[in-house]
Amino acid sequence: MLGIVLTVRPFLSLGVLVVLLAVGLVAHGIAELLRRDAPWLRVVLALGWIAAGVLVLAVPGLTIGGLVLVVGIALVLSGAIGAVRALRSPDGDRWTALALAAASVLLGIVALAWPDVTVFVVAAVLGVRLVLLGGSLVIDAIRRARAGASTVEADGAGAPPRARARRRAGAVLALVGTAALLLVSVQLSGVPRPDAFYDAPSAVPAEPGQLLRSEPFQRAVPEGATAWRMLYTTTAADGSPAVASGLVVVPGAGDDHPVVAWAHGTTGYATGCAPSLLEEPFVAGAMPDLGATLAAGWAVVATDYAGLGTAGSQPYLIGEGEGRSVLDAIRAAQQLEAGLGTDTVLWGHSQGGHAALWAGGLAAGYAPELSIVGVAAMAPATDLPALLDGITGSPVGAVFGAFALAAYVEAYPEVASGDYVRPGARIMVESMQQRCLTDPSTLVSLATSIVSDGRVWSQRPGDGELGERAAENVPTLPIGAPLLLAQGGADSLITAQAQDGYVAARCAEGQAIDYRTYPGLDHMGVVTGESPLLPELRAWTADRFAGAPAADGCSS
Repeated sequence: MLGIVLTVRPFLSLGVLVVLLAVGLVAHGIAELLRRDAPWLRVVLALGWIAAGVLVLAVPGLTIGGLVLVVGIALVLSGAIGAVRALRSPDGDRWTALALAAASVLLGIVALAWPDVTVFVVAAVLGVRLVLLGGSLVIDAIRRARAGASTVEADGAGAPPRARARRRAGAVLALVGTAALLLVSVQLSGVPRPDAFYDAPSAVPAEPGQLLRSEPFQRAVPEGATAWRMLYTTTAADGSPAVASGLVVVPGAGDDHPVVAWAHGTTGYATGCAPSLLEEPFVAGAMPDLGATLAAGWAVVATDYAGLGTAGSQPYLIGEGEGRSVLDAIRAAQQLEAGLGTDTVLWGHSQGGHAALWAGGLAAGYAPELSIVGVAAMAPATDLPALLDGITGSPVGAVFGAFALAAYVEAYPEVASGDYVRPGARIMVESMQQRCLTDPSTLVSLATSIVSDGRVWSQRPGDGELGERAAENVPTLPIGAPLLLAQGGADSLITAQAQDGYVAARCAEGQAIDYRTYPGLDHMGVVTGESPLLPELRAWTADRFAGAPAADGCSS
């Protein structure tokens, strides 16, 4: 029964494993100390075993990481040793042994490449071993209870040949299976690597919004449009100079194109997750109908944000860093000979909605020369403490929580990952932080998150230092331009209830908001497909560029 419980509760299983390892180390050390003939060196070693046991309990996360590493290395080494023995052995089963050895090496490589999967396998193995032990004890008890029952195994003259054949078949299946597993793992890995274009030059201007370099860009650009990728200066959340990248796309003909500054939704936290590096740079960040936007005669300026593509940490859900990346992208794009006009409307979805709201609030003080004539935030991340608390009950939310935690740990020294992530989930969370949402390996992150059943967090992310810093990054700066806020009624990530509360609070502070809700649409549905928001967004944006007056106050 204990084995069954541990098999389905991986973090509990890992905790038991850590305790067992610690007890074993301490017990071994004590046993060595109690030996009468123990010389001083053995006493020192015994004290070392005891100290190691205490350390295992004191730093369980490090212990679990070490166990995963040991499993992978042990599989590789045992396979290599098995291969050497097979080559030296005159036994007729040499090829069977070689197949099993190769399977062990390949499995070890997979274990080292996918530590977040391996940690769950290690946890499951403990539970399964206990189940098997319990089963064997039950069988043994039944046998002992049968008075006079024969304990002689049936021999069968043909058993050895059949057993050998089964062993060979099993070895071949193991080798084929592990080879297929390795092939699948290679296919799942695909985080892009930034090329030299994203490297900061040796002399970077201190002034933000300066274009450092640009070059033509063609991937996934609609026919008839012209695009560039660019590198520019910006300001990090802490006020230090930073470098960011982005894309500029303009319709094929004409000049003085009004600008839609696009702030993309979450694509990941790792450096390689910049939209300009991805196969579908605008689809990845949920840009609402790029083709229709260009057909309207508008240019698009799309920041990657600092730390995506470029060196440094991404200001994920950190308002000032995101907002400055958006505003400085507009400044840099206007230095291109691309026919851009001055009037700009900010668009953003999800994380990008948060960035657009911050950019709209920062514009008057940070970039007063820009003509921001409207801000449209779609399913924006607004009430961040509530959002962080909400992800604790969602297995999928653990992925976004991992991104936010990484950003806040980098930006705020008082926020510690160990205060929020269970020791057994540390490897899983770190692996999530290294993958892009477009990377097929994210399926592994989702699978491990689902297996963990949401038990990733040791405390609610909306509490403590993380919660306090998240509250500071709620977009509350007044926005002078007309503001449209759109929300899907069936959004389970950023809920309509949380958005209603944010809008009510902002309206009470005097912020004018055109608040539109779309029943039945989820987080992505509000900006994709046949969403009624899309034509409304274009019409609303056209009115801003035409200088049409926006309604005063708040409307819903």
